[in-house]
Order: sequence, then C-alpha cells, then structure tokens
Amino acid sequence: MPTSFATLNLPETQLTNLENLGYQHMTAIQAEALPHALQGADLIAQAKTGSGKTAVFGITLLAKLDPQNFVSQALVLCPTRELSTQVANEIRRLARYQANVKVVVLCGGQPLAPQAASLEHGAHVIVGTPGRINDHIGKRTIDLSHIHTLVLDEADRMLEMGFMEDIGKIISLTPKYRQTLLFSATYPDDIKRLSAQFQRTPVQVKADTLHQANAINQLSFICNKSERLQALETLLAHFKPSSAVIFCNMKVGVREITEHLSQLGFSVKALHGEMEQRDRDEVFVQFKHHSFNLLIATDVAARGLDIEDLPCVINYELPHDPAIYTHRVGRTGRAGKEGLALNLLTDAERHKLADIGIAQKAELPFEVISALKGSQLTPRQPPNATLCIAAGRKEKVRAGDILGALTGEGGINGKAVGKIDVLDYAAYVAVERSVAKQAITRLLNSTIKGRKFKAKLL
Repeated sequence: MPTSFATLNLPETQLTNLENLGYQHMTAIQAEALPHALQGADLIAQAKTGSGKTAVFGITLLAKLDPQNFVSQALVLCPTRELSTQVANEIRRLARYQANVKVVVLCGGQPLAPQAASLEHGAHVIVGTPGRINDHIGKRTIDLSHIHTLVLDEADRMLEMGFMEDIGKIISLTPKYRQTLLFSATYPDDIKRLSAQFQRTPVQVKADTLHQANAINQLSFICNKSERLQALETLLAHFKPSSAVIFCNMKVGVREITEHLSQLGFSVKALHGEMEQRDRDEVFVQFKHHSFNLLIATDVAARGLDIEDLPCVINYELPHDPAIYTHRVGRTGRAGKEGLALNLLTDAERHKLADIGIAQKAELPFEVISALKGSQLTPRQPPNATLCIAAGRKEKVRAGDILGALTGEGGINGKAVGKIDVLDYAAYVAVERSVAKQAITRLLNSTIKGRKFKAKLL
C-alpha cells in the first residue's frame, strides 16, 4: 500500500507544497527513513540512486530550520559538483512552503570570493563538496558551529574519491550533539567505520539497494576489441534509443566516440573531468533539455546525473568495479520506470561481467554482437534547443520572468517552452527547435525584470 506524506507530522503548508511538486506517495526509502529522521535519530540509509533519498534529508533538515536565524544550520556533503547542484535545487523546491530559506552551493570550478560573500550574508543550508568546504575552512570564511543537521550523501563515493580526511576535519568543526544522516548505495567496511566514528546509535534502513531485474533490462554483447566502434553502431541501429548516456572508462575513449558519432550525423556531446566547469554545466543542462541525444561520458557523470525518463545507458567499456556499474545503469529505470542497459565487452573482459553478476546475485547472460539483426543507422535530430541568458539568481531572475519575456504579446507559444534552469549567474531555457531562432530574437529584444540581458543559442 502506498504511504501518504500526510501520515508524517508535517505542517499543512509543507504537505501542500509536496503535493504541488508531484510527491504523491512516499517511496520505500522515504517510508522507512522519514519517521526516524523526523524524530531526530541518526540514520544510515542504504538505497539506490533515484529512490527519493534527497527528499528524506531535505524534509528532515527543513523541519528544524529557523529562517529568522541567519546562520548555517544544515550541511550536506556530496561527492561532485553536479550532485551538489541538483541537491541544492531540490532543497530549494522543498523549502517553498516557508519564506526566505537561503541555500548556498560550495564547490570547485568557481572562485572562492563570491561564495564567501554569500556565506557572509547568511546561508541557512550549505551544500557542497568536501574539498571546497575545506578551502573555506582554511580561509575562515565559513562557520559550522551552528549546524544541527549533517548529511553525508553518497558517502561511499566520497570515500572512494579520497575525501575521508576532509570529511573528518569538517565534522570536527560541527557541534557534537547534531543529527547525522548518512546515505550510501553500498555498505562496505569503510562506511561502517565512518558511521562508528561520527554517528550516535544510528538507525539503519535499507530499501531497493539493487535495481529490480524487471526495471532495467540488461543486455551484454561480445565483440572484438578492434570492432568496438562498429559494435556501438550496431547497438544504436538495432535499439534506436531516443536518448542515451554512453560510458567510457577514460577521456580518450570519450573523444574517439564523440568524433566518430558526430561524423555519422548523430547529435552528440562529451562530458569528462578535464572540461572547464562551465562547459560541463552547459553540456549537462542541454542533455536535460533534450537538446542533443547522445551524451558520451566518463564516470564523472555516473553520479549526480539526474535525467527524467532516460531510456538507455550504454557501457561502451565495462568498469573494473561492479559498484561503478551499478551507479552507471542507475541513470535509467528510475522511480520504478523501465530502463535499458546495453554492455559491450571483449572475450578477455568476461570476468568483469561475471563480477557484476556476483554483486547483483544474478547471472548476466551475453551473446555475440553479430547475433543482432541488421538495421539501418538513422541518427535522430533532438526535439529541442537550449538558450543561455547571462542572468540568474544573483540578478533576482526567476523562471516565470523568462517565460513571460518569451511568451508575452507577440511572443512564442508557451507550449514550445520546456525546462527553465536558473543558476546563480546564468539561466538556461529549452525551446522547441523549430522556434529557437524566434525565441533568441525575442529575448534579445525584450527585457527581463526591466533590464536587457545578453542571450545566445547553445
């Protein structure tokens, strides 16, 4: 039986906001964890990506927040900037039922000074990566002495990335009697040690840590190493995914595939760790907007990549670690929807597939790539284009302001406007490709909040 959020002791305004945001019923992890968390218990929550865990700690920390007190009261540590940004955006959405809740993101790839200025003006909730938060500690631009709720999101990944020392230093500056919520897709020994060091008699909950076999259809195909690119073409021709993330183990593979598929006429972009952060942000937003179809990525995108209804993930190369495989395929089949995971491997890599099967407690069959029926390779054109506006939250620009500028008198039809993402210093708008030129002309000749801003078509 679905469990309603109304069974929790939440304000009526918060319940109304949850309903408006599309939170109809609690997911398994929400139903297991929220009653304990709202009572103030420390928590170890083991759950797969896409299970609704952000709402667990978001609702919990907001329940104790005092918006009238302009000190940092909640801290969320995440492994990557991408995940930090998504978590912060979701907390802002969850906080709409109360006024003036300020959420600040502290991650690398941005200068320290503007972040320090945001902290100086008061931030109720801090979301960020351990490395950048420690940078602020070193500069004495952050005060963690009033933190009542500490969240370690995707703790296993943070430990894999070598953040244990940073995490320890950060936690040592928070109050002893705080609530600590730890979320992890896996529960290895180092997570147990982390919990023992920083939590007080935590309640342990577990829900949907492995993707259900019927939620993600996992198909594996053997090919020769020299024929891997042609095997990828075969997968795209046979399964014809409308959108997909193609994972590689190294950036050299990302560049090779991106160039190859571009030459074949596919709408494709690359994402890897050596890109500038702004470029990574723009690629990520465009993919969310369905402004290109195929994202070629290293594992920098395996965490924090939250795309609604992503139909397909392709492992061009299997990872060495089964846990990374789990995070990759977790981009599809989210929230109970069906997904497709396609794997390419050589005969020498069969042990990787066997290890993944052991981790999933299931046998993963495979067949030769030549077994797939031949089909014509027909690249799709993406349905949308993305516009970038040189104004964001710092200029008090809201999504409704941008929509009004586009659709006002003589403007484009509102149905042609899709997602609008407003970041600190820029905003991104998805529009139907057929009206993209009209939309950018409209923005360049209109005002937003009474001002003209630069805009471009990405």
